[in-house]
Amino acid sequence: MKLMKYQISFLFLLATVFGYSQNWHTNFEEAKMKAEKENKNILLVFSGSDWCGPCMRLEKIVWKSPEFQTEANNNWVIYRADFPRKKVNQLSPEWAERNNKLAEKYNKYGSFPLVLLLDKKGKVIGTTGFKNVSASEYIKLLHSFEK
Repeated sequence: MKLMKYQISFLFLLATVFGYSQNWHTNFEEAKMKAEKENKNILLVFSGSDWCGPCMRLEKIVWKSPEFQTEANNNWVIYRADFPRKKVNQLSPEWAERNNKLAEKYNKYGSFPLVLLLDKKGKVIGTTGFKNVSASEYIKLLHSFEK
């Protein structure tokens, strides 16, 4: 019985580690260069990770799903412009400044969550927000912008 508890704990730990293994970029200019090099669109997500309920639901239902992770790795370069409010979650001043500049350009009204699909040059080709749908339905919505 004790061994089984350790095995379950180990599997949970593995799932957690791999659940966070997404390739969210931390530098938008690098994300654009990668998109150009790999001929991919950019998925830009404006999030309030520690205060925005719909942002947290998107994270749990869509962004952490194996479906999204596979789709993102194959089709998009992903960048999250996060705007946490809790002191413990604050970003470095440089990272916060980069996100603020992105918000000035792409999220002038301060909508959260805001999900934009950009072409490799940074031009908006589709915009959405939180949708109470499955990961696969959300992925279909994102792909609909590419048509």
